[in-house]
Amino acid sequence: MSLSLCILASGSGGNCTALRSPHALALIDAGIGPRTAAQRLQGTGVSVADVSAICLTHLDRDHFCTNWLATILDRRIQLFCHHRRVPDLLDIARQWHAALPPGRRRDHAHELPSLITPFDSQPFDLLPSVTATPIALAHDRTGSHGFLIESAGCRIGYATDLGRVPPHLIESFQDVDVLALESNYDTHMQQTSTRPWFLKQRIMGGAGHLSNDQAFAAVRTILNRAQNPCRLPSHIVLLHRSRQCNCPHLLRKLFTRDPRIAPRLVLAEQFERSEWLRARREPAFTGAQLSLAWA
Repeated sequence: MSLSLCILASGSGGNCTALRSPHALALIDAGIGPRTAAQRLQGTGVSVADVSAICLTHLDRDHFCTNWLATILDRRIQLFCHHRRVPDLLDIARQWHAALPPGRRRDHAHELPSLITPFDSQPFDLLPSVTATPIALAHDRTGSHGFLIESAGCRIGYATDLGRVPPHLIESFQDVDVLALESNYDTHMQQTSTRPWFLKQRIMGGAGHLSNDQAFAAVRTILNRAQNPCRLPSHIVLLHRSRQCNCPHLLRKLFTRDPRIAPRLVLAEQFERSEWLRARREPAFTGAQLSLAWA
């Protein structure tokens, strides 16, 4: 059994990640519409028709696009949502349906509740033989969730839209095979930007987004706590990069300071997909190289 991720879009313009097992395909968030997702999936070996489940981190518009609702109903896609947000999700769906022209309304819209699977803090079956364990995160008023995704020894840690790094995330993501973590903004660029003060406070106040320095410290801590320091994730993916208050050059300059991260670094993009990032373990360093990595 193996797992693979393909980041279809990541950023304030929409977030969507494909998760593939040998038998099924799921999306983590659906912040781009199904047409855009279909375009991004071209050439990957899968399509929107293969999506059997969508797992939502939270309900912000850049993580759940209502254009998916028709596809969810028509294809009977299972929709995973935290149990506290299910009433909000149903309200969003009612507003969407009411706003449709009469000729486009779905007679089976009443079936949506049967397609929603609530989750709480316990592991749940996201796909056949694939388990997701939710990780509660501080993000705005209603919070968000990351996930530890596991299947037959493969482990993926995925977390975005977190205002700070909780200790239980560090513990959960130890020894993952793929690590995907938000690195949203550069602190200096954020502070000197033309954004209004209240927005800066929201983003940087501990319940907004994660800075580059916070993300770098979290990744290093996760690697340092690995039970076998000679084996590292095959990919370390940085999610949700701000286009106004961050840049790839700054990210690469910071994260490549650690030689364990440098060869595994992947910067998720807003307008183009990544390659398939397969969950597999790779040896890290030996001898003097290992000592350097831990310096």
